[in-house]
Formats: sequence, C-alpha cells, structure tokens
Amino acid sequence: MLGGLLVIGGLGVVIGVVLALASKMFYVYVDPKIEAVEDALPGANCGGCGLPGCSSNAVAIVAGKSSASSCVVGGPEVATEVARVMGVEISLREPEIARPGCSYGFQDADIKYLYQGIRDCRASVLLDGGTKTCPIGCLGLGTCVKACPFGALSMGPDNLPVVHTETCTGCGTCERVCPKHIITLTSTSDRIIGEYVTDECTAPCQRNCPTGINIPGFIQEIRRNNYEAALAIIKEKCPLPLICGYICPAPCELACRRNLIDEPVAINPLKRFVADYEMATGKHITPYRAPGSGRKIAVVGGGAEGLTLSYYLARLGYNPTIFEAKPQLGGILRYVIAEDRLPRKVLDHEIEGILETGVQARTNMLMGRDFSVESLLQDGFDAIALTKGGFDSKKILVPDQKGYDTSVPGLFIMIDFLSALARSEGVEPHHRVVIVHDGPEGLDLARKCRHLGAQKVTIVSALKPHMLPIELRDVRSLAAEGITIRPSTMVTALKGVGKRLVRIAMEASDPLGGVSGKRETMRADTLIVSAGRIPELVFVRSEEQAEELTWESIETFRTFPNGGDGTGVFSPPEPGRISDSSAVVKSLLSGRRLTRAIHQYFTNQLITPVEDLVCVADSVLDVKELHDVPFSARQQPLISDVEGDSKTAWIFPYEFPGLEEGPAKREAERCLKCGLICYRKQV
Repeated sequence: MLGGLLVIGGLGVVIGVVLALASKMFYVYVDPKIEAVEDALPGANCGGCGLPGCSSNAVAIVAGKSSASSCVVGGPEVATEVARVMGVEISLREPEIARPGCSYGFQDADIKYLYQGIRDCRASVLLDGGTKTCPIGCLGLGTCVKACPFGALSMGPDNLPVVHTETCTGCGTCERVCPKHIITLTSTSDRIIGEYVTDECTAPCQRNCPTGINIPGFIQEIRRNNYEAALAIIKEKCPLPLICGYICPAPCELACRRNLIDEPVAINPLKRFVADYEMATGKHITPYRAPGSGRKIAVVGGGAEGLTLSYYLARLGYNPTIFEAKPQLGGILRYVIAEDRLPRKVLDHEIEGILETGVQARTNMLMGRDFSVESLLQDGFDAIALTKGGFDSKKILVPDQKGYDTSVPGLFIMIDFLSALARSEGVEPHHRVVIVHDGPEGLDLARKCRHLGAQKVTIVSALKPHMLPIELRDVRSLAAEGITIRPSTMVTALKGVGKRLVRIAMEASDPLGGVSGKRETMRADTLIVSAGRIPELVFVRSEEQAEELTWESIETFRTFPNGGDGTGVFSPPEPGRISDSSAVVKSLLSGRRLTRAIHQYFTNQLITPVEDLVCVADSVLDVKELHDVPFSARQQPLISDVEGDSKTAWIFPYEFPGLEEGPAKREAERCLKCGLICYRKQV
C-alpha cells in the first residue's frame, strides 16, 4: 500500500517537473498591451479592418501596422479606448463610404459575350477581362455584395451595386474584393483634392472641364429637382459657380457627345441656373466641412486662386486668413473684368459664401510692406501660401509698388531686377547669387552682379550641358570670372533665417525625363529667376528650437502635372496666366491643387502628383458616333426683356438672363449621362 502511494506520488512529481519544464520550453509570450487592445476591441471578428479578426488587428495596432482608429465597427468610442491603451492621440476622421464607379449595367452596355460561369466577378474577369466592352465596367455578379460584412450593399435592378449609406462603415471590404476596382471608398475631402484618372469612368465633358466638375452628376440632380445637391457637387471642384456661369468659356460643351447629333447640352447655363437658385434664396448653401485641425494658414492674395485655396483649406478643417493688398477681395475678377461682363453683386455674393465657411480676410495688407514671411510665422501661422497672380496682376493691382517685388527675402524676378538696376532704385545683389536662367541674358546679369560686388555667382539651368547656349559652355573661363554653371539642375526649395535668404535646395533634373532624386543644398542670399511672376510658394517653420526664426518653402510644385519638367519650384501651375476668363477658371484648379499639396504636407504624406491623370493622358477610350439618340433642341434663355435691338446690339452677360426652371429641367433631360463609352439611349 505504502509502496503504491510512493510510486504514484513519485510519478506525479516527475510529471509535474516535466510539465513545468515543458511550460518553460513552449511558453509563448503575449504582450499585455496586445491583450489590452484586444479587450478594447468589440470582438466582432468582422474583418472590416482588413485583417482576419480582432486578435490580428490588435497585434497590428501594437506593431504600428494599423491605426488606433482602424476598427470601423467600434466607432470613435473604441478608437479612443485603443488610443488610451497605446498612449497616442487620435484626431477625428472624416467618414468614408463606398461609391460604385459604373453607371450602366450589362443590359444597357455593350458586351463581348454572355457569361454563364461561376457567379463571381473574380472568375468572370479571368475571361478576356469580363463581359463588357468597357474595360472599367462593373461585371454585375455581386461579389462586393456577398463580401460586405455589414449588409450595406445590394444589387439594383440594373445589376449594379447600390450602397446603403446608413449602414456603410467604410471598411473597404468591397473595394478589396472588386477585381476591376470599380467600387472605391470616398469622402468629401477625397473628392475635393482628387482628380480624374484613366482607370475611372468619366464623361468627355468632365475631362474637358478646367476645374474638373462632375458634370453628369450635378445635371442628374437637377433632373431630380435636388438643386442644393447639384450645387454641392459643383462646389466640390469649383467654389465660384455663379462667376463661372458668367465668364467661363465652357470648353466642356465642346466635348459634349450631343455635338454628334445636334447641339451640346447647355452645361454652363445649367451651372448658372443652380447658382442663381442659391443667390435667389438669399443664403449660402454650406457644404460639408471636415473636423478642425487647428492649423492656421496665411493666404497672400485674394484673387480667384487665393479665394479657391482658402475655401478648400477651410473645408478640409484648416483656418485660412487672406491677406489682400487692395481694399476689396477679388483681384482680377473685381479690378480688371468689366462689370458688364461680371456684375459686382455676383462677385460679392460668391465671396460672402467663401467667407461663411470660416475664411478670414484682411485687406489693404501688402506683403513686404505690412507683413513678411517672418512676421506671419511669428504670429502663429503654420504656413504662408503665395497666390499673388501673374505679371499683369502685379502691375495692374499694385501699381504703386516698387519696380521689384520684395515679398520673399532675397528672391527677385530677373526683369524687375534689371529694371531696378537701370533706374537706380537701390537694389543690389548680396555675396552669393544664384540665377535661374537658360539663356545668355543670365550670363550678362551674372557679370553685372560680379561687378556690383557679388563674391560668387551660380547659373542654374535645367538644360543638359550639350544643350546650353554656347556662351555658357566655356566652364573654365567662366569659373575664372567667379561664375559657376550648374546644368541639369532645378531649384526645389528656399531656406531662410528671419528676413534673410540663406540657402536653396537643388535637385538633378532632366526637362524630358523628370528628376533623378539626387539632392543638395547651396548657400545663397540672392536668388534671381527668369519667371514672369512669383510662383505659388508655401513657407513653413523649419526648426522649432532655433534661436532665430528659420523658414523654408515646401515642395508644392510636385503636386502639379508639370512639376517634374525640370523647372522645379518655379514650375507654373498652368500655362499662360494672362488675365482672361479662361485663365481665371484655370486658376481655380491651381488653387485646389495647391490645397492638395498643403494637405498632404500637414498629414505627413509625400507631395506627389496624381498618377495617370486623364487630362494629360495621350488617349482615352471614347465613341465617335451615337445610336438611338433622337434630335432634341437646346433650350435657350428668354431675351424678350432685353432692351434694344438684339440683332444689332451686343448683349452683355449682365443683361443676358439665365435659364428658368422649366427650360433648365428640359435641358437637363437632354444630358446623355455619359460614361467612358456608355451613354443614355432613346431619350
């Protein structure tokens, strides 16, 4: 009996020791922080975060591969608790919802064959890209609907997915499973800073619109009597719809497919119709504004571009303040375009709408006289954006200014600098001069700077050495004169201390092949450029702990399609910039693109251009003839109330009435609701 007990007891001890050793050998450490994060998550294991379950998401959050707000089911409460466990701060995030990008089901679209295989889009796409002729058309087999973990999608009668916004959490599951990337997540902010790309279903009018308005979208809302919704769509891309209704040359109408049958849809009059509707209500339709970021942005220049930049910065949650040299905002719109062309009450109404979004304005404030880059940064602004307009703007709007611009320390326009030297206005180069110019005139100026006491002069050119003018190729002789030539180089940033320019950043470039990525800085206290105007520079603090305030420009030029053409920070956002109506409309796009660059900078993203822009693509799939589209006469505004003989007298837009509601709705019915190659037939 005793022996048995001893055997059993000894066996138990041995087993216990073995188990103890095994537990040490096979022990798996679990980070208590992971356990705490997993406890904070709801445990739904829905996969909405893109990971297989809450445990995987907890591991990813602790590893820094997923954010504290990645759980779309838990909402802000769960995000706040996860952030507390992780010891981080979270900011409010704009909600995203799924948006299908196709408008025509397979029964209304051109198809290549009938598919009778597995009812899954991922299977269908393996056979010649799917059934539709359109390469980016929805295949209509409902893979996204089956994959949605929240039942927020259903298939409509046209075999296209329908999003139920009240239940959509923006988890992105539908986007991940769609083999053709037809359905994507979007938000108001995404649409503001986004642009049309080649793999997106766009109509010809959209692609030809200088500001990128979703034209079929807003016309569809007019057909539904949703005038405020139509205006909200327009204002996602164009903050001055009524002004554009008066002065826009309407290149969108030139691209309208109805030109193949009869006359284009009256797109610009329809835009003016909904803008007139807003003005008639006596109030401004205030669109969505993202949660505030607390960041203050100074916008120098209150013209079309500055107003646009301020408006979209405000909608993205920033606090912009416009500094305008003239007594009133508007720039070219107010002081150049005649009132017969653009009524001042229209301009005032549009500006009031921008100011109501939270934009502040200070007039009679000239940069270089009343404030500077340094003073604005000292006043607590996080960034200063220059939207001062073109060469003509400076001469017309600020005629009492000096012959040379003193906005940016050390920066001069070549023609202004030469004129100031000729008039003995007291301008002189400092010790280290950099001239950005490709021609022999730059060499003449370099020699003048040396004669005036500059110790070192460097000529920077985007051209390759063998493409330089003959005068700039004798590098040794020029070096003996104290002049250095830097070919295949572009200036990418300016750096300063207080009221002085101290350095410039440069990058090797090729005007035909983009940039190489090799960067360096050079000491410089005078920078002279051959551009016709001060470009859209944006300045921020560079060193928070420095004894003297330091500043630098950020590389906003990279957000523009021509940002890699070799001219660097002096790249024009769009060609031209003469003071006509088309330039005004183009400047709206420039302001919105500049908004994108600033937003990317403050959200810690790389400032890059949108890839595969449809507006710069060599070719986009299109149709050259229409079928089953009957003739329909274009609706014209009634001009019976215009005084005088309309056959001989010029009718100014001020006098020319807009469309009434009835004709506007009939005109909206003429829209073919075009896609890439699809369009509405039998209208």
